[in-house]
Amino acid sequence: MDFSLSDEQLELKELTHQFAKNEMRPVANEYDEKNECPMGVMKKASEIGFLTSGVPVEYGGTGFSNLDNAVVCEELGWGCAGMFTSIMANTLALTPIVLYGTDEQKKEFLTPFTQEMSFACFGLTEREAGSDNSMITTTAVKDGDNYVLNGSKTFITNAGIARLGVIFASTDKTRGARGMTAFIVPMDLPGVTIGKHENKMGHRASNTAEIYLEDVKVPAKNVIRREGLGFIIAMKTLDLARPAVGAGAIGVARAAYEEALKYGQSRVQFGKPIALFQHNSFKLVDMITDIDAARLLVYRSAWMLDNKIKASKESAMAKVVAADVAMRVTTEAVQILGGYGYMKEYPVEKMMRDAKLFQIYEGTNEIQKHVISLEILGTLKAI
Repeated sequence: MDFSLSDEQLELKELTHQFAKNEMRPVANEYDEKNECPMGVMKKASEIGFLTSGVPVEYGGTGFSNLDNAVVCEELGWGCAGMFTSIMANTLALTPIVLYGTDEQKKEFLTPFTQEMSFACFGLTEREAGSDNSMITTTAVKDGDNYVLNGSKTFITNAGIARLGVIFASTDKTRGARGMTAFIVPMDLPGVTIGKHENKMGHRASNTAEIYLEDVKVPAKNVIRREGLGFIIAMKTLDLARPAVGAGAIGVARAAYEEALKYGQSRVQFGKPIALFQHNSFKLVDMITDIDAARLLVYRSAWMLDNKIKASKESAMAKVVAADVAMRVTTEAVQILGGYGYMKEYPVEKMMRDAKLFQIYEGTNEIQKHVISLEILGTLKAI
């Protein structure tokens, strides 16, 4: 058992940290206020290879392992959660093609992302189908050499800036989730329209919008693998995404801890730094302990995935714990800074707003617990 990162991973961590420090943090508050994705930062992220971190090297991508990606995601989360979300949503969206696409699909749809800055989106969630994917109402009807898609997707990261979407639609409603199919959908196809950019509480430097599909003709060759495999594709994709989400949450928590530690050491009350009061020092101890524990869960799940070990339970555990740690640590950071922590002049109020979404997106923490319960209870009905 080896808990050390390789020299290459340590170099990657430092490279990403410097990117987060020099490119993300200086404009984080500005774009949080604007509720806008910073394209200048995204262009630099693309040049480094962060936007194609999950694309295999043979198709021109960065080809990060899951552990590499976890290391990178922590630093990006430390820089700005919203920008992290925009960057890593590309990996989420392209993963179904990486996992299940044909060689022709990979060459046609993945390679362009490695040649110029481009965004992709993952179109699964609907207004009435969040955690329960069997409730999706978007349909796909075969029509000769095409499928005709109708429906809508909501809360979709990068929807307003994406050139490509992986859209999940029902090709057989009688089969529920097992009748779901995944389609590669160029976002400039006739009938695809984008709703307003959502005005979110946190992660405001990422684009989030609704996608409307009205008689959109998608070539049959754009089906990923085959009809009816969409649910499995979505679940396998999310298994791989959860360590990255957990790592981003850890980055936010670590950033908040560092701010609380710095403030606690410099703020003097009753003749001594407030960090020396036991109630504050114990808060700081709990913060760093929780961050370390969450990171180990993330690294374990990423290592398991890299070694082709089933990790549905472990990746869900990592996401749940890391997201809860981010919320808890950022809340305590605001408390340590007191009134200043509540002001936008200090960064912890943004971190607290950002932390909340980690408990919600890419599968709420409640649905993660459902996944874990199914794993530990086997054939018993957990719910």
